[in-house]
Amino acid sequence: MTIEAINEQLLRAIGVGVALLDRETLRFGFRNDTFEDWFNTETQSSHLQQLFPDLEIETVRKSLFESGRFTSEISFKKKRRTLVIALDFTVAHDDVLVLVCQNITRIKELESMIDSYSMMVERNTRELKREKEQVEKLLLNLMPRSVYEEYKTFGVVTPQLYDPVSVLMLDFVGFTEMVASQDPSVTVTELNDIYSAFDRIGEQFGCERIKTIGDAYITVAGLPDPTPDHAKAIANTAIRFVRYLTRRNLSHPHQWRCRIGLASGSVVGSVVGIQKYVYDIFGPAVNLASRLQEFSEPMQITVQDEVAEVLKDQFDIESVGLKSVRGFEQQEIWRLTDRD
Repeated sequence: MTIEAINEQLLRAIGVGVALLDRETLRFGFRNDTFEDWFNTETQSSHLQQLFPDLEIETVRKSLFESGRFTSEISFKKKRRTLVIALDFTVAHDDVLVLVCQNITRIKELESMIDSYSMMVERNTRELKREKEQVEKLLLNLMPRSVYEEYKTFGVVTPQLYDPVSVLMLDFVGFTEMVASQDPSVTVTELNDIYSAFDRIGEQFGCERIKTIGDAYITVAGLPDPTPDHAKAIANTAIRFVRYLTRRNLSHPHQWRCRIGLASGSVVGSVVGIQKYVYDIFGPAVNLASRLQEFSEPMQITVQDEVAEVLKDQFDIESVGLKSVRGFEQQEIWRLTDRD
């Protein structure tokens, strides 16, 4: 076997197409079997432009003149499959060009798969980031930020005693009847508007909304960060809740009237539940605020004796008298009114 035949077999084995061209005329003088198989050439005198009509011949000549080399890629259909071939022209002699062709179809397919995978990973990363932000936003609506940070870091929340704090408990008069008589979507929409306004008002005075249960709204001053004037903050919040509803009722067909109870004392705050967890508070101040709210008339604010003592120089306070408060000793309760 001749050296030429051995070289031909080696070229076929590694899947490389080789052709020799006249540098001046760019006509083929030799093509190995792999080259012939890829491009199905019929004559030995085919011109480069005929075989590869998309090549810019002048660009090829210029590159060969300047650097002695030119590379490009072509793609074409073969047996219902698109092949991508890399072309590498090299000046081997003053009159001869060597054209080496490599099938890079698989490489291009892998590159396309990698690009698609990268795009998918990037898209999934964006979606995960967006979902993480939504989860964080949801959790921050359920618990104070400091509690959320502890939960995110350690996976659990240690129950904390907060003492003293002031608790506001609010509910709406006639809510059950309204739900039964009105379109539920209207009721929910209005309730959402009101609670959103309450959240903004409470935020102005440093109050932390704990939760809503139907028509019940609970917010606290002095939690999670201690606040020396927590009683004043919760009183201002309660007064502005009533002001907001009063103004709102002037322009809305349905009249929302609330009852509010305020109490100061200690509470325990923690995340409760395993699968459906929520941040909640427990303790005497929560129970007393709930009982005092029951003594309130519509659009009135009832406070305990200790809170009244703190607020009497800054707010209008009037005594309601001694009352038997369920779960507590008999005590004097007071009505907090808006000076404006």
